[in-house]
Amino acid sequence: MDIKLVNIGFGNIVSGSRIIAIVSPESAPIKRIISDAKEKGQLIDATYGRRTRAVIITDSNHVVLSSIQPETVAQRFTINKDKMIDN
Repeated sequence: MDIKLVNIGFGNIVSGSRIIAIVSPESAPIKRIISDAKEKGQLIDATYGRRTRAVIITDSNHVVLSSIQPETVAQRFTINKDKMIDN
């Protein structure tokens, strides 16, 4: 089993096989998901004090906040998957 890692900025890495969704934090439902995760102790803030631009939801119900754009995270995730397939 290969471990796929995705760089989410500032040297922070998330396991690609655990990612369910990469979304923007702008909508009310996503803000509610962030708030609920914080209350449950399942929120991981990897923004280093910067503005949250991407919210990563994992299969373990953890929510990871990143300060890079969702498109950038998705592109890194896709590139990572392609590299693993080629090997």
